[in-house]
This record gives sequence, C-alpha cells and structure tokens, in this order.
Amino acid sequence: MHQLTGLDASFLYLETANSPMHIGGLAIYDPSTAPGGRVGFKQILENVLNRAHRVAAMNNILVEVPLRLDHPYWKSNGPFDPEFHIRHIALPKPGDWRQLCIQASRLHARPLDRARPLWEFYIIEGLDNVEGYPPGCFAVLSKMHHAAIDGASGVEVAAAIHDLSPEYQVSESPQEINKDRTPTAMELFWRSQLNNIKTPLRVYEVAKNTIPGVAKLAAGLARGKLSRVTDIPRTRFNTNVSPYRVFDAVEFDLEDIKEIKNAVPGVTVNDVALAICGGGLRKYLQSKNELPERSLAAMAPVNIRTKDQLGKAGNQVSQLTVRIRSDIEDPLERLIEVNAGTSQAKELNNAIGAKTMTDYTQFIPSTLTASAAKLSSRLALANRIKPSYNCVITNVPGPQVPLYFTGAKMLSNFGLGPAIDGMGLFHAILSYCGKFNISINACREMMPDPAFYADCLKESFRELHEITVAKKPKAKAKKRLSKKVSKK
Repeated sequence: MHQLTGLDASFLYLETANSPMHIGGLAIYDPSTAPGGRVGFKQILENVLNRAHRVAAMNNILVEVPLRLDHPYWKSNGPFDPEFHIRHIALPKPGDWRQLCIQASRLHARPLDRARPLWEFYIIEGLDNVEGYPPGCFAVLSKMHHAAIDGASGVEVAAAIHDLSPEYQVSESPQEINKDRTPTAMELFWRSQLNNIKTPLRVYEVAKNTIPGVAKLAAGLARGKLSRVTDIPRTRFNTNVSPYRVFDAVEFDLEDIKEIKNAVPGVTVNDVALAICGGGLRKYLQSKNELPERSLAAMAPVNIRTKDQLGKAGNQVSQLTVRIRSDIEDPLERLIEVNAGTSQAKELNNAIGAKTMTDYTQFIPSTLTASAAKLSSRLALANRIKPSYNCVITNVPGPQVPLYFTGAKMLSNFGLGPAIDGMGLFHAILSYCGKFNISINACREMMPDPAFYADCLKESFRELHEITVAKKPKAKAKKRLSKKVSKK
C-alpha cells in the first residue's frame, strides 16, 4: 500500500458530478492480423487478465483517510474482475465514424466507480463503414483516472498490454497478485497525524530549494527578460461545464507535420500543433461572431519525469501557459509568434523550476481542495472569475512502430481528456506509426458541433502546410525570426 502524492490526489479532489477526472484513449484495430483472422471477446478478457500484474493501477483500489485528514492510499485488491472492467458493445449498422464519436462521447462522460480499480475498457464492434478503415475493425475505448496516470505514463500502460507482433501468449498463466491488508480507520488516522507532524519540515525543504528560483523569476520579470501570459480573454469554453461531452478527431501524416517544422527555422512539432489549434479556434469562433481581439491561451502539460521515474505510473507533469495566436490571420506569422511564445514560456518555467508547483501540491489540505472544487461548481465561479487558460493542448509522443492487441493491429490511436469548469475544451494530440492525431474533447453545451470544429482544424492545417511547404518561405521566415530576436 502506498500514498498518493499531492498532485495525484488533486485530480480526485477536483472531480465533481459534471467533471469526471479520467483520461484515456480510443484505438482502432484490424483483427485480420490475429491468428485465424479474428479476435474473440473471451480472448481479450484472458489476454488482459494475464498482463494485469504489469500495471499496478489495474488492481489497486482507493483507501480514503477518515475525515479526509490526509491524501488517500492505493491498496492492491488482488486480481481485478475482468467481466466488470472490460465491456462489450457494438455500433448499429452502418457503423460509421459519426456513430463511433457519439458512442465515445457518451462512454467518456460517465464517471468511474471509486469502489473498484479506477479504469474501464469498452470493446466496440461494428465499425463497418468508417472511412479509411477496412470493414470488420473494432475499437477499444479506455478510461483510467487521472489520479493514477498522466499522458506519458498512459503510453507506458498501453505498452504493457500490447505486443510488437501479432503473436501473443494467451495461454500463459497469470502471475499471482497479492492482496494488501485493509488498514483500520485508527491506523489511517495515526498515519495522517504523523504526516502532519512532518509537514513543516517538508515545507522548509521545498521552500529552501525553490527560493533561488523564485528570486530569479522575480528579477527576470522586473527587468523585462521574462514575461507572463496575462489578460486572457473569456470565451464560450470558460464557463461551468455540463455533464455531457462531445468527441471528434482529425488525423494527419506525421511527415507533413515535420515538413512544416523543417520549413521554418527553429520551430518544433509542438509549435506546429499549437499553431494548427490556434488557426482552428480562430475559424470556429469567427463563425460564431465570438472571436476575441486578444489571443487565446492554452495550458500545455509538460512531462517532467526523470530517468529513474520512467515506467512508473502516477503524475509527473508541470505546465506551460502559451498563446496560440488566434488573433493572427496569416498562418506563417501565427506559427512564428507561437514559437516565440513557447520559448518565453519555457524560459519562465526554467527560471522557477519545472517541479516547483508539483512539489507544493503535496501540502495543499485535502479537505480544503475538495470542498473548494464543489463550492466553485455550485456557485458557478468559472462564469465570474478571469480565465487562467482557454483550453488544454497536450502533446504525447507515441511509438512509431505497429502495436498489436490480442493479435489485432492498431491502426489509429486517439486521446480522451477531461473537460472541467472554466476550461471545457481539451485537445489530446498523439503520434503513432507515422500518424499525428488531434482529438477534440469538449462540453456538449459549449461545442455542439465538433465535426465542424474538426473541419476548422483541417483547414488550418491545409493553410499552414501550403504557405510553409508548398511556397517554401524559408528566407521570409528567417527574416521574420531575426526581427523577433533583435526585438528581444
């Protein structure tokens, strides 16, 4: 049994009835590669159960501390119940992309059962009319609570249940998973008191390590060498969310994204993704006559895992606040400005230290955080206070080799993320096997037309690719970048 970190636990405290805090994915598979050309549901149950020992989160349940005096614990509950956690449904004919998106939206909107290990798989058959995929494909929608994993550790969880070839060992006996003893309420109470005694010393250690960074940050801001993103406009995505969700996604060739990156000196793949989203949101809000004059800003999670933390679940993330330059019409100019903004955001993050805020989350009182989240939702405070961000854009690099699930080849992989009060739009970006996918997760009341927004993202990409690759503006881009540098 081990205790959740403050950052992990914060995702439990921030969860409300309208904002389930799980993340996950929607992967599409071709069963023709499996032995015999098909995959049975019982084979999937057996295969996943046999691999459960590789992923502790699949067998752990939450143990709450009495009166929420401290952060909860993860306790191994022995082997999970496969028939509860892995569910089987099918799309009605014709089984097209729109039907899949609707089904994914409904499944993603449902909260997880906290009395059981915090994850679920849905095997979705009947994908017989999805453009770009052969008939007979099936999808797997996965959900796992954000308290257990972040985007990077989610990729590692996926690796544990996939193979690098269609051959797999379904007959392998599952390894024994020990069941932890459930502690008594008094034991948990005394643990919490011991932690509280140690807290002042821990706060001192963290503060001692972060004071130099805070001083550096203050000096940089005072001299104008560093700048924060402020004065963020309010949009339709920055109010209280409903319990209903929408999902859609667009898929590009990773090589096309890299062509854009290589055409403009100094930019990154992440800059390209931010610029595409900025252009897409510009078009979407413009069509509603709601485009602010000031640029929208995105919260971009950053993986801060060290080498010794690789392969471990939980959350090891910091964040950047970046302008996505929705105020700029020219795609090339938008990309260059996004690059300048991400560079400034990284300098700001480096000045104070990427782990600083995550270190301090350990000391946030659990009862205060949970109560504040529920009170904020009840009073609709997100409708009144200034937004800190307009949306989330998270980019998680995935494997560039084919993966197989119970012998079936993964063809595409899309991300699922939460919509929360004050930030009802979440972009999950995943790259896999030469593809680059941008998934759209949003509150249905805020974005009732996700397919239209998907078209806006496609058009934004097309314009950016055309102006950077087809017209090859390297000299023009270099001149603009040199001006940016000289201004600094």
